[in-house]
Amino acid sequence: MSAPRLALFDLDHTLLSGDSDVLWCEFLMDRGELARGEFQPRNDEMARRYGEGTVSAQDFCEFYVSTLAGRTLDEWRPWCERFLREVIAPRIPTSATALVESHRARGDVLVLTTATNRVLTALTAAHLRIDELLATEVEVVDGRCTGRTHGVLNMRDGKVTRLHGWLRERGWPVQTLAEASAYSDSINDLPLLRAVGQPIAVDPDPRLRAQAADAGWPILELQR
Repeated sequence: MSAPRLALFDLDHTLLSGDSDVLWCEFLMDRGELARGEFQPRNDEMARRYGEGTVSAQDFCEFYVSTLAGRTLDEWRPWCERFLREVIAPRIPTSATALVESHRARGDVLVLTTATNRVLTALTAAHLRIDELLATEVEVVDGRCTGRTHGVLNMRDGKVTRLHGWLRERGWPVQTLAEASAYSDSINDLPLLRAVGQPIAVDPDPRLRAQAADAGWPILELQR
């Protein structure tokens, strides 16, 4: 089987108008599942450090995965369904859906690749009709989420590592990426964008905008 053409999409601030992890914490705080007085300052600080690119991938991913600790995946499922319905789906603009559909129409394999964990993003990928999801994995022991991550984090260089592993599993060469498109808003995804033949900056943060301008990459502004 010959290798297909890939279209790789970041989620937060790219296809989604907002950040899944931050919105999840707000969702839980609004419903009394997290203590706002204690958690809000930590959430704001983590979001700030992510935007600056100063937080480590381990600290970032484990901070948000920690919100899942103590419950089973089945127990989280109805919460995640509400989160998708009430918070996430309304924040996916028509322009983002149209972008995904344009790649589907030309026969590309669609991949959602996000630093946010799989528990929160699996339903989002399904909502977008994107079959392939690369996300940060959640450790589950004796059926319950431990609040820790598992395996290679799908963030920064980890996105490329996980993508290479995904290609190997399918018997597709790394050279497949020479024909791939990748979309992201964030300087944190610079390794991913540099790994593909067609990088596109979507509503980019200032540092990625400067990088894209220097490299001659397309800059896409979505209607939101």
